[in-house]
Parts: sequence; structure tokens; C-alpha cells
Amino acid sequence: MTEPFAARHYASRAKDYVSSVVHNQGTDLDQIERLVAGKGLQRVLDLGCGGGHVSYRLAPHVSEVVACDPTGTMLEAVAQEATRQRLTNITTMQAPAEKLPFEDGSFDGVFCRFTTHHWTDAVAGLREAKRVMTRDAIGVFIDVTAPSSALLDSWLQSMELLRDVSHVRDYRISEWAALLEQAGCSLQTTETHRLRMDFKSWVSRTKTPSEHVAAIRSLQHSAPEEVKRHFCIEPDGSFEIDVSSFLVRPL
Repeated sequence: MTEPFAARHYASRAKDYVSSVVHNQGTDLDQIERLVAGKGLQRVLDLGCGGGHVSYRLAPHVSEVVACDPTGTMLEAVAQEATRQRLTNITTMQAPAEKLPFEDGSFDGVFCRFTTHHWTDAVAGLREAKRVMTRDAIGVFIDVTAPSSALLDSWLQSMELLRDVSHVRDYRISEWAALLEQAGCSLQTTETHRLRMDFKSWVSRTKTPSEHVAAIRSLQHSAPEEVKRHFCIEPDGSFEIDVSSFLVRPL
């Protein structure tokens, strides 16, 4: 199997994502924990697990968590952190979202946080997520969402791609609804909150080349006032984005 571009890109960045404050905290993680606590779920999937923060929250409330990611070094870091936290029910599996090595109906829940924007085929990944869910399973997909305005959308994608060349797209909420429908999922609820990105840690985490950092700052300085206001761009380059959580059920 050819290793996905994003997997090669993130191979040297694993430990940064385990320790990332943006990734290891958040109201969305609290939401996931509330959803599963006391529900008696058996086997769940952390799809595109990255630094494993969803897995660590799920583990105390379920029988087994499978942390799945295309990046081998990321999975090694997750396994090490799970051992450190004494979470013995977390196992790892290396695979891209678009081609999961699990049988149909393998999981009581599928949880996917801050990874869909890397998928080369979002519909294929969501269809695979739906395929491995049991009929009564829950799915939670969390990611940065683009504004509905074409102007603001273009500026967000430009900053994201300069920062991380494995970026594919932050989808709009309307696009998410269409993608989930195509994948055979019923969208139950959508919640959106704002998240402040500290510029220095944002570019450090992805080891963004200095020339790309300079290009992002140049874009920010020359942005229309509407863009500066929407993203709350600060003098040091820090800014705010929308993060949406989609709760789904398989059709």
C-alpha cells in the first residue's frame, strides 16, 4: 500500500501532536466523553487518531479503543502515551480512512477529530466510517469548518495550505451535510465554537518552513478588513477559527 502524502508529512511531527494544547483540550473532547460515559459501548474507533487525545478520553468508558491513523510514528507515540497513562484497552492500527481494514459493523462508535481536512477523498472516508459502524452506533466528526462566504473561505484555505502542505480542505457546514448524506449517514446535531490559534505554536507544530510563515504573515497584513475582523487576526498573527462537531447515525 502506498503511504498517503499526509502520513509521510506527519511522520516527524508525532510527539508535537501528543503534547499539543489545542489537541489535548477542548469542549469538544468533553462532549465526546459525555456522549459515551455510562453507555456501555464495547468497541470504538478513533479514526485519524493523530496524537490520540480522543482515545485517551474514550478509554475509561468503553471496553476497547482502536486508534487508527496512516502515520506509523503517530501510532507509536499514541501507544507510548497510552502506556504512560495506564490505558491498557487502547490498540493501534495503521490505515488510511478511505480504506479501513475492519469488517462491516465492527464498532459501536466512530470518533474523528481534526483529520478530515487531510483526506484526499472525504466521501470515501465517511463511507468507510459508516460501513464499520453497527446499526445502532454513533458517529462524531469534529473539524475546522470554513465560513460560508467565498472570500473568507479562500483566505482560510490559503493560510492552511501555506502552513501545512498536506491540507486538502476545511469544509463548510453545508458541505459537511452533503458529504454525510452521500456517505449514508443521518446528521443528528451540529455544534460550532470558536477556537483561538496561537500563531507561534500553530506553525511550530507542523514545522512550517520560514518562507511559508513569512507568506502567511504577509497575507494577514494585506487582508481586507472583513477578513481581519472575522478571523480576529492579532498583531502576532494569532487568530480564531470555527470548529464544528457533527453527531451522526448510520442510515
